Amino acid sequence: MRTPSLRRHKASAQGIVTLNGRDVYLGLWPADKRKPPVDVQAAYDRAIAEWLANGRTLQASTAGTFCVSELILAFWNHVERHYRDREGNPTKEVENYKYSLRPLRQLYGALPANEFTPLKLKAVRKTMIDTGLCRSVINQRIGRIERMFKWAVSEELIAESVYRALATVPGLERGRTDARETEAIVPIADAVVDATLPHLTPQVAALVKIQRLTGARPGEVCAMRGCDLDMSGQVWLYRPAQHKTMHRGKTRVIAIGPKAQEVIRPFLKVDPKAFLFSPWDAIHHLRAVRRAARKSKVQPSQKCRKKRNPKRPPGERYRTRSYSQAILTACARHGITHWHPNQLRHGHATEVRRQFGLEAAQVALGHSAADVTQIYAERDLTLAVNVAQAIG
Repeated sequence: MRTPSLRRHKASAQGIVTLNGRDVYLGLWPADKRKPPVDVQAAYDRAIAEWLANGRTLQASTAGTFCVSELILAFWNHVERHYRDREGNPTKEVENYKYSLRPLRQLYGALPANEFTPLKLKAVRKTMIDTGLCRSVINQRIGRIERMFKWAVSEELIAESVYRALATVPGLERGRTDARETEAIVPIADAVVDATLPHLTPQVAALVKIQRLTGARPGEVCAMRGCDLDMSGQVWLYRPAQHKTMHRGKTRVIAIGPKAQEVIRPFLKVDPKAFLFSPWDAIHHLRAVRRAARKSKVQPSQKCRKKRNPKRPPGERYRTRSYSQAILTACARHGITHWHPNQLRHGHATEVRRQFGLEAAQVALGHSAADVTQIYAERDLTLAVNVAQAIG
């Protein structure tokens, strides 16, 4: 029988060895080092020696004790399996968990998981505050750490009392912590959006216009395909293949009126499963514009200057991050006030609520509760002003 080999876990940069079906944590193995560090190699040699001396089985004490890093490794396998979309691709939550668990591993990786206490969780939270993260993001990341310990209890890896104690740690409250606060998201002025549109590629400009007209989430407009559009009626119905609340069994239907239809039509493709707004198309457009504006003759060596094997080739569709970055770049280059796509959604919510009421805004935005819509729609003070004028 071959001796189990030492390997590096790609996601967590840890040296591990699998013994009797269980991953044993051996220490940090930085990604920039080809060979394992001395301490990792020593831990591997020690683990193999003890395993062989015990008849190729883990010692009872080792099998029943998990350190925090080993718990993270076990939980990470669950994260990679669980957080996937309908097509089997990892969701954004996988990346969120990676950033959430990183400071926990750095501070308490070698600590037995059963000894992790609320004060240690607060110490992890303090490091997040010191790095400059805002309060809401910190609360979300601490919540993910707590969910990991909850999962560990369900798998009988740690004692229930550990999670029960961690659950007593309250979230950070506004104005009562040193954590940075973020400004409330407000609608962006139409003049700012109009000034930005000429400096965007046709694909990104179309995303902005559609989101502006429908109030859809940035991820929903980026993932639009022809097969997701029901174009049989005067008002098209867009059913995103993936959306925020799909894992809860909820449906999402976005109504697309005549103005948004005119924006979409030029981007419809022969393949109904192809994404309508592709970075590849944007690159081809930019190259064509630059080639048309060229005054000198094109040299043979310059007819095709694209890289043969680019490290980061353009994706088949825009992501929320690349969509937002395209807007940021255009605003920075031309001295325009920076704004981001979510402000378009807020602006649409405010306008719908002003004209048609809170319930209409709730339906248009796809919210299951009206109180969520209150966050997106600015309060209309017109009625309050009229009341004040009448009785004030």
